[in-house]
This record gives sequence, structure tokens and C-alpha cells, in this order.
Amino acid sequence: MNNNPLLGQSLYIFIICCIAAIGGFLFGFDSGVINGTVDGLQSAFNSDSVGTGFNVASMLLGCAVGAFFAGRLADRFGRKALLIVAAVFFIVSAWGSGIAAGSLEFIIYRVVGGMAVGAASVMAPAYISEVAPSAYRGRLATIQQVAIIGGLFMAFLSNYLLAKLSGSAVSELWWGYATWRWMFWIELLPAAIFLLALLFIPESPRYLVSRGRQEAARRVLSLVMPEESVPAKLQEIEATLTRDHAPRLGDVINRATGRLHSIVWVGIGLAVFQQLVGINVVFYYGAVLWQSVGFSEGDALLINVISGAVSIGACLVSIAYVDRIGRKPLLWMGSVGMAITLVCLVYAFSTASLVDGEVRLSGDMGTLALFAANAYVFFFNASWGPVMWVMLGEMFPNQMRGSGLAIAGLCQWLANFAITMTFPIFLSSIGLSGAYSFYALCAVLSAYFVRRCIKETRGKELEEMRYE
Repeated sequence: MNNNPLLGQSLYIFIICCIAAIGGFLFGFDSGVINGTVDGLQSAFNSDSVGTGFNVASMLLGCAVGAFFAGRLADRFGRKALLIVAAVFFIVSAWGSGIAAGSLEFIIYRVVGGMAVGAASVMAPAYISEVAPSAYRGRLATIQQVAIIGGLFMAFLSNYLLAKLSGSAVSELWWGYATWRWMFWIELLPAAIFLLALLFIPESPRYLVSRGRQEAARRVLSLVMPEESVPAKLQEIEATLTRDHAPRLGDVINRATGRLHSIVWVGIGLAVFQQLVGINVVFYYGAVLWQSVGFSEGDALLINVISGAVSIGACLVSIAYVDRIGRKPLLWMGSVGMAITLVCLVYAFSTASLVDGEVRLSGDMGTLALFAANAYVFFFNASWGPVMWVMLGEMFPNQMRGSGLAIAGLCQWLANFAITMTFPIFLSSIGLSGAYSFYALCAVLSAYFVRRCIKETRGKELEEMRYE
């Protein structure tokens, strides 16, 4: 017999949020695994810098499609159903990316994986925000970012260990297959666990109410809150939903003006600025970046592992403070910290010289670049990394949460694609210092955006979110 039902409910909420966050782990793993396979892709497919950039960035096109349609389809079929579809797509992509014999086949499987990542990126925070109490919703939603970084870290670690075991990413490992192929196949295990675990979590109660399934919603709410509070919460949820139609894409339009609600523009701004500061250049091209300034392949992959560990530590800071000091202060401090550290990177890279056609940094500047890059990763993952997803999952009113997430998610992944696709071109044209100057400028602009446009959501119930 459970003598403390509230403790049991809290544990249950934590478990189902962690299961949803496995989607974040796979999001991170699928995003980070490409980092150690770039050399293998170039060797296997004989691609130039633009072709390699598209091989790396192709997943992001699928992410944009997945984020947009998952947000919309989740309003029709449910958050849980879309997470299950994402799990299946993760499995297909992990297997196919490893067996691909050419660029086109590889791109197709990466796009499938991208659709899974896009769906998980918007559905996991939406699901968590819709089952978690407001008092610690921020901390639970931040689990998603911890999972993303955990996935990145495990991808970096497995890439490093596999490459060390075989000698390099292009060397044969087991059964005659190149190491870079095994880097993709490692993902099959967590993807299968995700699929099985999803079968045991409930559907979002707010989705159930939106589909007229009040009794099912009542049962789920009784699992996550005191029984006596369920009737009032059901009434609150119903009051925030339009009675003449189920949630639809058109709800993001202000009927009086014919334009997007301002809250949707704020969501788009959050989503785009998170990418314009250049974080995924470190995630996707870290090995190439550090090799370009003089580190060996093995050392570059090890630096990625260190960056992953720093990221996890930063996420723990975010968990500790997101429900104490709020979302807006963390975002602003993160913007300022990223701007400063990116300027340090620009300075370090501006001193680089060419040795036998390769970029090299002096010992002091190499140390500065390494320190600044990890400090930058820390500031991002203590702020914009988790808090952007927390806010997107909770800032939209119930009637338009799926549609708002669809649009913001689409813009986030399109910005991600643009940044990832252009980095190899920046690297060969304006150099590292030029590329990082652009990211530093965007970090400065993001600080202004936070001060001017962001409204605090800490401690508010989802039913309190408004359209303004």
C-alpha cells in the first residue's frame, strides 16, 4: 500500500517524462553521430566540401518536415502516437545510414532520421509540459535537453571508442564493414528501447480533452495530480479550447488582423536565434574544426567527448535554476556569455597561420580556442539549449500548442540547415574567424531579443498562456 500518493504520482510523472525524453537522447545521438563520420563519408562517396556539407545537413531537411507535420498530426492522432512513429523512423534511419552505398541512398535514410528527430524535438517537450505540474514543469522539461546532450555525448564517446579500436573512421572494424558504418548502427539499441518504453506511457490529457475524450483525460489526470483537483483541471482545460472546432493550423492566425499571433513570432524568434549562434557547428563539425587547427583525429574526437561532458554539467545548472530564477534571466545570461566567448574564438582564429595548406594555431591561441569553445558550449547548454525547448513546450495556449510548435519547429530546423550547410563554405572562403564573427553578432542580437520580446512563463499553468 502506498502511504504517500503524492510521492508515487511524482515518481510516475518523472518516469513517463524520462521515457518521452529518450526521444531527446536519440535526437542528440542522431545529430552528433555524423560528427565522427565526415571523413568516412568523404572517402566512401568521393564528395567535395559542398557535397559533404549536404550529406551532413540533409538530415535537417527531414527535421524541418518532421517538426512541422508532427506538430500538426499530433493534434489529430496524439502526442504518444507521433512519438511511436518517430521511434520507428529512428530504427529505419540508423540501419539504413550504415548500409548506404552512395550519397543518394545515404541522404534518403538521413532524411528519414531527420523526420524522427524533428518529430521528437517538438513532441517530447510538448508531452512533458502537458503532463507535468507547473511547480516543476521547467525542471522536467529540461530533462529533454539533458537527454539531447546525453545522446550527443554518447555519440561522441562511441565514435571515439570505435575509431580508437579500429584506427580511424575509415578503417574496417567488424565483419568487413568500415568503422563509420558501425557508428550509425550503435543507435539501434536505444531506438528499440524507446519504441518499447513508449507503449507503457499514457496519452497527454490535454490532447484527450481536445478530442472530446474527457473520461480518458480524467483517468490520466488522476495519475498525475490529486484526485480532488481533477474536475477543476478538466474544466480549466476545456475553457481554453475553442468549442466549434478541434485545434488546427489556422489557430495561429489572429482573425481580427489576418496575421500570425505575436506569440507565434516570439516562438519563431526563439527557435531561429537558438541556431544562429552557431551551436550546431560545434556539434556536427567538431572533429573537422579541431583537426583544422592542428589536433589529430583522435584528439579531436576526445575534445568532443569533453565538450559533451561540459554540456551535461551545464544542463544540470539549468535544471537547478530554471524554476527558481525563471526562463528569461537564463536566456539573457546565456546570450551575453555566448557573445563574449564567441568573440574570444574570433580573436584566437584570427591569429591562425597556414602550414602546408592547413590552418594552425599557436600553443597559447589553441588553448584559448579550446577554453572559449567549451565555455561557449557551457553557456549555451545552461540557457538557450534547454530553455528554448521549455518555452516552446509551454508558451502557446492549449488551442494552438501543436500548430505553434509546428511553425516554430519548422523554422528552427530550417535555420539549423542553413547554418550547417554554410559552415564548410564559410570555412573555405572567409575562414573560421569570419564564420564565428557572424555567430557572435547573432548572440548579441539574441540578448536584445530576450530583453525586448520574451515574457516570463515560470510558475504559470498552461491554461494561463495567452495569445498576445
